[in-house]
Formats: sequence, C-alpha cells, structure tokens
Amino acid sequence: MENIKRVTDADNVRLSEDEKSVVIIDQTKLPNVTEYLTLGTAEELYEAIQKLRVRGAPAIGIFAGYGIYCLAQTIRSDDYEGFRKKFHEYKEHLNSSRPTAVNLSWALNRMERVVTSNPHLSVGEILDLLREECVMIQQEDIAMCRAISEYGLSLLKNGDGIITHCNAGPLATSRYGTALGPILLGREKGMQFKVFADETRPLLQGARLTAYELQKAGVDVTLICDNMASIVMKNGWIQACLVGCDRIAANGDAANKIGTSGVAILAKYYGIPFYVLGPSSTIDLDCPTGNEIKIELRSPDEIKRGFYKEPVALEEVKCYNPAFDITDHSLITAIITEKGILRPPYDKALADMFR
Repeated sequence: MENIKRVTDADNVRLSEDEKSVVIIDQTKLPNVTEYLTLGTAEELYEAIQKLRVRGAPAIGIFAGYGIYCLAQTIRSDDYEGFRKKFHEYKEHLNSSRPTAVNLSWALNRMERVVTSNPHLSVGEILDLLREECVMIQQEDIAMCRAISEYGLSLLKNGDGIITHCNAGPLATSRYGTALGPILLGREKGMQFKVFADETRPLLQGARLTAYELQKAGVDVTLICDNMASIVMKNGWIQACLVGCDRIAANGDAANKIGTSGVAILAKYYGIPFYVLGPSSTIDLDCPTGNEIKIELRSPDEIKRGFYKEPVALEEVKCYNPAFDITDHSLITAIITEKGILRPPYDKALADMFR
C-alpha cells in the first residue's frame, strides 16, 4: 500500500504528462489497493464521477476542470461557434453525472465562462486559457484547504475528542482536506486528538477513506458504526463534531453524506459544537433552503450487496438509498470556509461574505 503522503501532495487528481487525460486514485479500491486511473474520454470521465472513483466536492470540481480541458482538446473545429457548441455539450454531459455536489457545476461553469468570454480569440488561444484556469482551480483549492484548516484548528484544543462523518480529507480535496484539515494540520504542529470516525453508510467512506487517511497520518483514530455516535457522545469522549459539505443553501442548511443530520441532532442534545467545513464554492446563494437541494438516490444493491460476499437481504426487499441528507442550519454551531468562521444568522453571514 502506498503511503498517504502521495495523497497529501495533491497527487490524487492531476493531469497526465501529455495533458490529454486526467489521473486519479480510484477511491473505490481503497484502502486495500492503491490504483491510479488515466481517463480521457467523456464516458470515462462521467463514469469516474458517477461511480465515485473520484469523490469529495472540491476534488470533483478539480477533476471536472481538468476533464473538460482534456475534452476541449479533442474538439475538431477551428470555428469558434462550432467549438463553443461542442464544449457546451461536453460540459452538460459531465454536469449530469451527480446532482448534489455544487462544485461540479461550479467548476464546469467557470471553465465555460473562459470560452464564452473570449469569442474574439482563436481556438488555440482559448485552449491555453482553459489550461490556466483548470490549474488555477487546483492551486486555489490547496490554499483554500490550508485556510479552512487554520480557522478550524482555532476552535479546537489539544487532546480534544472529535467525531467526523463521511470523508473530507486529502482524498476529497488537494491537500489537508476540509473537515479533516484542522486535525491533520494540528498533528503537524504537535497536537494530539482522539478521532472517532463513523463508518458512513452506505458506501463506508468513513471506514475506507477517513480512517485510512488518519491512520496513515499518525492520528489516534477509532472506527465506529454509525449507530454508535450517541454512546461515544454520552461517554463524554467528544468535544467537537467536524463534517464536510457538498452544498450549503443561502439560509445555512447543509447537504452532506447521509447520516450527517443525525450526528448533528445528537450533538445538539449532548451540547457538543457541530461545525460544517467547506470551501466558499460549495455555498449556493441561489438555493434558498435545503429543501431545494436535489438528493441523489443510489442503487439498492449498495445496501444489499455492496460490501458482502452474499446479499444481506432478500432480493424482493425494497431499499431506500439516498446519498445525502440535509442538516438544518439551526443545528450548526458554525460554518467554516477559507474566508473565515461564520456564525448564525447564516442568511446574513453568508450574504455578507459574498458582498
């Protein structure tokens, strides 16, 4: 197994040497196999997002930026309008791969603006600008992760017990991560934390990815099943909850991996601060509340068969398998972005941040 340093060095999403493809770590194979995939076609890129070979809101955005740049190079048209039309088709195709994470559409729209803003340039000149833009998206993400980590660490004390849900570490971003960033940065600075990682059904990203990243980084991590969050809180072992997010509505409601809202409700009951950490690009001011966030439904087989040798339920048993839930803003102690720590009322705090 390769050392996690490969991931923390922004190696989980990158352009290939010839810059015609995107290279990623296949997160579906972790923690037992570290496999790099080189993807260049529209269907390969789409499938990687849809099947969660690449996942985590910031990482999806970086991947989409690099992916659409690679596809743009395959467009056989020297005519601006023909190039723009085909670029838009590729962009809409990739954008349909996952509906919940706003970073996907954010990055693709950002790349498309490069095209639509420069009708006077040649296709070759536009391609040069697209390359600059996708590289910039990743460089900004690295700086963003560091800033979020610093702000988040300011809310923690040495020796704190922390619970986290899903995966929001280096694998989901470029470096440090968002929800795991304060823990990893604190570890670099000599601080010690005791982290309890929920396994995170139905894809077990807490078990497969978060526990993997923290163990490799030398952090004291204990893996628990999702339904054990209450007892570790009741035992007094938790002083803070840190979770990532895939979309934040204008009122502060936050979408994250299914089960996050349950952790928030428990934290409220036990008087534990609940922090949502994510880049400002996950904030969607055009989305008034969490009610307007489309929740992705995934295959029932992920519950019945996903990680088992034999099915664990009868074939005819129905399954409800949402990938995300919405944590109400009233349950969130603070939202932490690269721009600072936001406190309620979130509708005002979020609007002021962008003003």
